[in-house]
Amino acid sequence: MAGARSRNFQGWPLFANSFRPFFLLAAIQAGLSILVWLPMFYGELSVASAFAPRDWHVHEMLYGFLPAVITGFLFTAIPNWTGRLPIQGTSLGALLLVWLGGRAAVVLSAGIGWEVALVVDAAFLALVVAAATREIIAGGNWRNLPVVVLVLLLLSGNVAFHLEAHYEGAADVSIRVGIGIVMLLISLIGGRIIPSFTRNWLVKFNPGRLPVPFGRFDGAVIGLSALALIAWIVAPLNTIVGVVMALVGILHLVRIARWAGDRTTQERLLLILHVGYAFVPVGFLLNALAGFGALPPSAGIHAWMTGAAGVMTLAVMTRASLGHTGQALTASPATQGIYVAIIVAALARVAAVVLPAHSDVLLHVAACGWIVAFLGFAAAFGPLLAGNPRRALAIMGAPAAAR
Repeated sequence: MAGARSRNFQGWPLFANSFRPFFLLAAIQAGLSILVWLPMFYGELSVASAFAPRDWHVHEMLYGFLPAVITGFLFTAIPNWTGRLPIQGTSLGALLLVWLGGRAAVVLSAGIGWEVALVVDAAFLALVVAAATREIIAGGNWRNLPVVVLVLLLLSGNVAFHLEAHYEGAADVSIRVGIGIVMLLISLIGGRIIPSFTRNWLVKFNPGRLPVPFGRFDGAVIGLSALALIAWIVAPLNTIVGVVMALVGILHLVRIARWAGDRTTQERLLLILHVGYAFVPVGFLLNALAGFGALPPSAGIHAWMTGAAGVMTLAVMTRASLGHTGQALTASPATQGIYVAIIVAALARVAAVVLPAHSDVLLHVAACGWIVAFLGFAAAFGPLLAGNPRRALAIMGAPAAAR
């Protein structure tokens, strides 16, 4: 039913599915935000935001870019979960305008007032939560309600960010709240789709050892991760928290080892999912070292945000864009170039913290890698998302037949 309506949509294809506009504009926003952030970091540029420069940068990545990607994924997945009709057309366009309004309000918040910016910015996730809850309850799909609960917590973190930045002068706890929620979303959703996609491909193209499906062990790891992240939010540099983070990091390493990622090297579209998830345990282990006083806390934070969040969003965006438009599920040369750029960005950003003597060069490498990855996605996949698959496939050098 949902698929039929989507196929019969008469308007601009960009608004036929939620992933199309949100993936495209999220990628553009992610690339342009870092293009602006680097000169801001060096004091060469400023924006008319009520947020301090660092807080503007963090907010637009954590509560601007990522919610758009999450929304594109969520409202594409929900019709498959529930069998109900997708959000498209005018409703989808209106939701997109609310997100764009939030981006403008945050940039102009020094002029329009932080309270107005808060309301406009928070309206987007509030609408997403309301619509997703309605669809899941109406479809009786209670199994996926925890995903919506995490998005609701992300909304709460966004509201807290505005309040904390205004009353405390800078955001702190609300940043860790948002990062913790994003890591739980990756742990939950990644833990379901990575072994599933891997199994489907291995059965068809590389029979042999298969990934272990989501089970009690995975649920226990996610539960322990939640407890570790709560402790980290409250006391990030505590030795006890460091021990807990180290143990959870090891459990995530065990988890990913069960997914047979080493058998997916022939298909980069799958391999990148495993690489992206690997930054989750790396982030836990680096934060453990920060808890012991051996590293600055930003090393683990950037392993999670530039690594896990950055790589996983591009992995999901590229795969979903191909799969939901009927293209071959294989990584074209352009797609593989995007993957290389984001991995370089993630490694360089963490290295900039670990190797402070080379931080300037590494920060520029990380920024360039990020910009190339996300604006590269927009350039390569934009025509496909906007409804011109022939031009997109020509740009990417990809095969047209579904695999």
